[in-house]
Amino acid sequence: MRNVLDATPEQLRDEVHEHLIRILRAATPEKARAAFEEAQALLDGQADKALAKLEAGFEDATAVLVLPAKYRRRLRTTNMLERFNEEIRRRERVIRIFPNVTAAWRLIGALSCEQHEAWSTGRVYLNMEAFFAWKAALEKPEAARRAA
Repeated sequence: MRNVLDATPEQLRDEVHEHLIRILRAATPEKARAAFEEAQALLDGQADKALAKLEAGFEDATAVLVLPAKYRRRLRTTNMLERFNEEIRRRERVIRIFPNVTAAWRLIGALSCEQHEAWSTGRVYLNMEAFFAWKAALEKPEAARRAA
């Protein structure tokens, strides 16, 4: 979203932002494609760089739409990674100077283990039970077709 808005002329940013939200919150990939085509028709010639960026990253940006709605928001955003990077930077500022590259990797590894444990035992960031049930339901017709 940020990349597309950066390539958008200032006077069109609000309009393009509304189209982006409609695309990213679509219920299905087909509806997202239809919303993109509508935006393309409305903005043709006005925000060509932004539309080109959106088209180049469209499949990546809408890949989560095939998943159950429960998982889309957490997997669509980079909040999880940004928070993890913030925590690394916060701890790195305390140390200030690492004796070598291995020491920096040790810090990142320790933080990764700590985060994994927190998500495994504490508050679960993504409960994957519903996902595995959804995936199994999708694979049953596939297995039946292969057997035939």
